[in-house]
Amino acid sequence: MNEDYRRQLLRDFPLYAETCLKIRTKEGDIKPFVLNKAQVYLHQELENQRKLTGRIRAIILKGRQQGCSTYVSGRYYHQVTQRFGARVFILTHREDATNNLYKLVQRYHENIPDFIKPSTGISNAKELYFDDLDSGYGIGTAGGGKVGRSDTIQLLHGSEVGFWENTDEISTGIMQTVADVKDTEIILESTANGIGNMFHRMAINAMHGLNEYKLIFIPWFWQDEYRLEVPKDFKLTDEEQEYKQAYNLDDKQIVWRRNKIANFTGGEWQFKQEYPATPNEAFQTSSEDSLIQPQTVIKARTAKNIQKGNQLVIGVDPAHKGRDRTAIVFRDGRVQYKHEIFQGLDTMEVVGRIIQMINHYRPEKVFVDMGGIGAGIYDRLKELNYTRVVVGVNFGSKSDEADRYLNKRAEMWGKMGDWLKDQGGVKIEDNDELHSDLIAPRYTFDSQGRLKIEPKDEIKKRYLKSPDLGDALALTFAYNIPNQQIKEKYGMQRTYRAQSNWDVFNG
Repeated sequence: MNEDYRRQLLRDFPLYAETCLKIRTKEGDIKPFVLNKAQVYLHQELENQRKLTGRIRAIILKGRQQGCSTYVSGRYYHQVTQRFGARVFILTHREDATNNLYKLVQRYHENIPDFIKPSTGISNAKELYFDDLDSGYGIGTAGGGKVGRSDTIQLLHGSEVGFWENTDEISTGIMQTVADVKDTEIILESTANGIGNMFHRMAINAMHGLNEYKLIFIPWFWQDEYRLEVPKDFKLTDEEQEYKQAYNLDDKQIVWRRNKIANFTGGEWQFKQEYPATPNEAFQTSSEDSLIQPQTVIKARTAKNIQKGNQLVIGVDPAHKGRDRTAIVFRDGRVQYKHEIFQGLDTMEVVGRIIQMINHYRPEKVFVDMGGIGAGIYDRLKELNYTRVVVGVNFGSKSDEADRYLNKRAEMWGKMGDWLKDQGGVKIEDNDELHSDLIAPRYTFDSQGRLKIEPKDEIKKRYLKSPDLGDALALTFAYNIPNQQIKEKYGMQRTYRAQSNWDVFNG
């Protein structure tokens, strides 16, 4: 064996996998491990993080049977068989699942070519140890809680983390045995299992940059085999047509999806959890009680050729407490096109940012939530004579349509929901966080039949964060603003004064 080629195998995992590793396919055949589309993407994302930080901390959110566990098992076998003093630990939710992952490793080891196979000291159903390298494997199940607590681990593979038990003990136990040093890796992968568990919390925090982990999402439709032949009488429903266009799918994929939905007791919402197209779908519960449906948001995210209305309004949802953030959203008519998020800004800094926006963008109105530090923000802007453009909004105040909405917050969210369903089409940013925030609130009706929106604190308990961007966009619907034709009819003009405030309706 050419030594240069051997060194290349040790550097290049995709080449190593195809040349040296064997897997059992879904059809039961033993074949070389050639990375599929999802695995190639996963490899690239992990390697990018490793180059940037020198180590891996990753959370993989994916659908069922997409090969992520197979990839991580192969990646770690590749590393542990060429590193001195390296220890891999495999942890899953059940003993049978742990054993199945360990069998992947055993199959790699049994079929590895002799020219690259390490000296093996122990190889049995519970332990694999490479004596010349002083490296090897440990395995456990999350049900044990204290499992692996006394180990020193360089490579931790956590599988089906959404289903783990004893997560408090695990997070302070085995996950702390991986040192914060170069060339260590923690890869946690799972399908979703509702919200509020450790996997959901870590994934949401990773999505928002609130921990050291990188969220890597793998959509179901990247699997070439997730297709079925199209029946002769096949006809798309309206919902399927929108879904197909949103994700650029073919009819065979839609037939496969329809068949899966029909076989799930939970129907479409369960399909979205098991085979998500976006991270938001994975972490939704039944959407029957969500005010705004995921499909409505998807349609707005993927809409094309929607024109702005020359009537810019800005919603500002200031930070309230703790790790909440100040969210600012821009909407011009039927197009929401921009947002900004700030964390750690004090009242005066937010005031300064709003003044900069007014000077630069010249909006019709800026609506500011008066809760938390919002009252101080509004008072300062009022003191600076910006009240012709800046309007304070009290979410708990009485609605202008008190027969339809319990309070102002319900009114704004209700009108935003109607806007998203506008038959003429609307456009919002193609942004996962905005999507998540919009579908987060649940709704009910009070005894008088008025719309009632779930309180922020209740959403945070369930969703683990405040729906900042959703509330900021809802604020842009606080009050109606006369359109351009009405302004022209009544001689209303928007003039800019030297002191940088707007006389919005100077008629």
